[in-house]
Amino acid sequence: MKKIAVIGSGFAGISAATCLAREGFDVTVYEKNATPGGRARQLSESGFTFDMGPSWYWMPDVFERYFARFGKKSSNYYSLKRLDPSYRIYFGPNDFMDIPATMDKLDALFEKLEPGSSRRLRTFLDEGKFKYEIGMNSLVYKPGLSLLEFANTEVISGALRLHLFQSISRYLRKFFKNERILKLLEFPVLFLGATADKTPALYSLMNYADISLGTWYPKGGMYAIVTGMEKLAMEQGVKFCFNSSVEEIPVKNGKAMGVVIHGALIPSDYVIAGADYHHVEQQLVPEKYRRYSPAYWDSRVMAPSSLLFYIGINKRVEGLLHHTLFFDEDFTKHSREIYEEPQWPTAPQFYVSCSSLTDAVAPEGFENLVILVPVAPGLADTEETREKYYKIIMKRLETITGQSLIENVVYKRSYAHNDFQADYNAFKGNAYGLANTLLQTAILKPSIINKKIGNLLYTGQLTVPGPGVPPSLISGQVVADQILEWENKERKS
Repeated sequence: MKKIAVIGSGFAGISAATCLAREGFDVTVYEKNATPGGRARQLSESGFTFDMGPSWYWMPDVFERYFARFGKKSSNYYSLKRLDPSYRIYFGPNDFMDIPATMDKLDALFEKLEPGSSRRLRTFLDEGKFKYEIGMNSLVYKPGLSLLEFANTEVISGALRLHLFQSISRYLRKFFKNERILKLLEFPVLFLGATADKTPALYSLMNYADISLGTWYPKGGMYAIVTGMEKLAMEQGVKFCFNSSVEEIPVKNGKAMGVVIHGALIPSDYVIAGADYHHVEQQLVPEKYRRYSPAYWDSRVMAPSSLLFYIGINKRVEGLLHHTLFFDEDFTKHSREIYEEPQWPTAPQFYVSCSSLTDAVAPEGFENLVILVPVAPGLADTEETREKYYKIIMKRLETITGQSLIENVVYKRSYAHNDFQADYNAFKGNAYGLANTLLQTAILKPSIINKKIGNLLYTGQLTVPGPGVPPSLISGQVVADQILEWENKERKS
């Protein structure tokens, strides 16, 4: 059996490892941290359990397609609940809008906000469904190595309907005028890496995923997906080595020899880098074998980083749903301060996850909150800055929901750029990877292969198809399928 070393146990790394182990490869995953999951690790302290990273379960079909590769369903490993309402949006004190999970209630909400808009919503979602199905069936499972990958009848004939060269901001305003509807529909693209006026309208597919496919919650949190995937991986024969940071990828005659861990070389026939692409290429690979220059990396447009607070509160919190968004400040200004004029935000929008409303992840009568502020990558990250924003956010949370909270905090931990760099070697302390701009799509992303090293491949959020949990899950499959294609050609020859 050929040996494969996978660096990193995030969604992409486990996905690639499991697919290849199923095909008979000897696969070992090397993880620098003590537990699997990468950014989707779990934090358990003082009776509170937090998902440290992703908290939204969207695109359930992507997960089902993955488990189906192995004759399984997600329900073999974790149980799902659809949230209804999907989430809440605050526009000011006691001024909020709940987003229902059913279309009839959503129609009623849109009609209340803008008479006649429910009919336009149906048209908008139909177009989003078309983009989603084209994307899922003809685009995102491609390795991004050649334009010819996209030269099929479905993509070519539907090119105009993909709205690649129109911004989603302009596109949305063809359908709707109400500012609250526009904020609702622009929210899903906030983390893609550009303001809505510079994000292609192709990404209205995210609105279809949000509204039509729904917002779900896996019992036990997002970490339940990680443990489920780890279990499936081990069933296929994958081995995991934790606390095993890769120090070097030696190269000889254009081939990666394996990985160096604790000073020892572990030989491998293939190396798959599921860790941060920039770190692997610029730190672990010998300089003459690097495909991209430091200048190339500095010119990349990054998706946001995040300032996170994991908060335990010794009482029940009123006014929140499982997912709550706070858009009581200037949405456009905050976006500019992430993407166009990088700085700590003047008046930040923020998001709160309160999974203790749905699951037993806090002591009885207590609440666990994860507060997330999207911020520009590459900012100076100090304890003083974190504390400043903690006070700003907590006071706003108290004011908007009309209750005291700060005095009830019994557990608190912050997490930002420095932590992303320390825990994941994240380029510029990014949280979400490479921005999904038009000039960083498909073949224009950093490649899954290094042409100078024939057996080193990259997977994860800095390569195809892009940032997010479902794309990372897909990315691992894309890399595994590329290796299988090469191996099949070699056997036939």
